[in-house]
Amino acid sequence: MDPDRVKALLEEVQAGSLPVDEALRALRELPFRSLGFAHPDTHRHLRTGFPEVVLGQGKTPEQIAAILTELARGGSTVMATRVDATAAAHVVAAVSGARYLSVPRAVVVGPLPPAERGRGTIVVVTAGTSDVPVAEEAALTAELAGNRVERIYDVGVAGLHRLLAHRDTIEAAEIVIVVAGMEGALPSVVGGLFARPVIAVPTSVGYGASLGGLAALMSMLTSCSAGVAVVNIDNGFGAGHIAAQLNRKRP
Repeated sequence: MDPDRVKALLEEVQAGSLPVDEALRALRELPFRSLGFAHPDTHRHLRTGFPEVVLGQGKTPEQIAAILTELARGGSTVMATRVDATAAAHVVAAVSGARYLSVPRAVVVGPLPPAERGRGTIVVVTAGTSDVPVAEEAALTAELAGNRVERIYDVGVAGLHRLLAHRDTIEAAEIVIVVAGMEGALPSVVGGLFARPVIAVPTSVGYGASLGGLAALMSMLTSCSAGVAVVNIDNGFGAGHIAAQLNRKRP
C-alpha cells in the first residue's frame, strides 16, 4: 500500500468526500493478503518506505505474476529480482504494466518514481563489466526508492587511473556502492580515497580461487579502509536498499 494513497484516502474521509465504509473497503487488505502459497506483505511500504520485493529465484512464473499483481494493487511500483528471460516472458504477459529489464534480471510493475526522495546522489561503481548485472540490481533498487543514481563502470584496480578520472562525481555523491568480484579490492581503494560511506558488494565473478565470491567477501570484510560496510555475495538489491534508506530525506 503506497503511503501517499493511504494519506489521500484519509484526507478524503476528513473532507467528507469519501464515506468511511468505502475507505475501510480500500484498507481492508492491510497488512497482508493470503494467496495460499504466499502471503504478500502489502503493509511493508507503510512500515519501511519500500514495498516488498519478490525474489523470483525458485518461484514459478505463475507465482511471481500472482504476487506482483497483489503487491501492485496498492499503487506502489513493485519488482521481482532474479527472474530469467523465459520466466519473465510469462510474467510480463500476465501482469498489466509489467516490463522486463534483462541486465539486472528484474521485472518491474509501474513507473519509475521521481528522483526526489533522497538527500543526494547515489553513485554505483563496478570493478569490471562482468559486475554490471549486480550493480544494475543495486542501481534499479535505489531508483525505485526515488533516488538519483549515477553509474561508473569498469574502473577496477588493474587500471586505477580510470577511477580517478571520475573523482568529481564520486566526491559529490552522498553514498557510494562499489561492486567487485575477483579479489574484491576496489571498495578499500574507494574508501581510502573519498570521504563517503561505501557499501561494498562482492560478486561471484572470478576464477577458481575466488571461490564463487567468497574471496571478495572476505577481502571486503577485512578492509583496512574505514567506512566500508559489506553486504552478501551478489546482493545488489540489499546494497541499493541500504543506500536508499541512508539517503532518505527525513520529515
